[in-house]
Amino acid sequence: QVQLVESGGGLVQAGGSLRLSCVASGSILSIGDMGWYRQAPGKQRELVATITSGHVPNYADSVKDRSSISRDNYKNTIYLQMNSLEPEDTAVYYCRAESVYYRGERSPLDYWGRGTQVTVSS
Repeated sequence: QVQLVESGGGLVQAGGSLRLSCVASGSILSIGDMGWYRQAPGKQRELVATITSGHVPNYADSVKDRSSISRDNYKNTIYLQMNSLEPEDTAVYYCRAESVYYRGERSPLDYWGRGTQVTVSS
């Protein structure tokens, strides 16, 4: 089995910064794209940023000028640095790993973490 565990969320004032981390654990052989999604109360889950195994990033327009996603393939970990946070960034942030191959499983599977709360106060 594979687990994704997020960390780094919390309460921050508008204009502040946060660094989120997500670690994938288990008998992992390889992971495809990984990324961050968020869901605010009453809204659908939306993409924040993704990164390929070759470290090519992709950002939502709402965060691209103030965020940076990175990845450590050896540690099966991704990070999201968010700066100039706004109250509109308040949401639960979820980590996702796609096309995960692990020992004992023939076909790749996709996984979600349980999320970490980010609250930005005005």
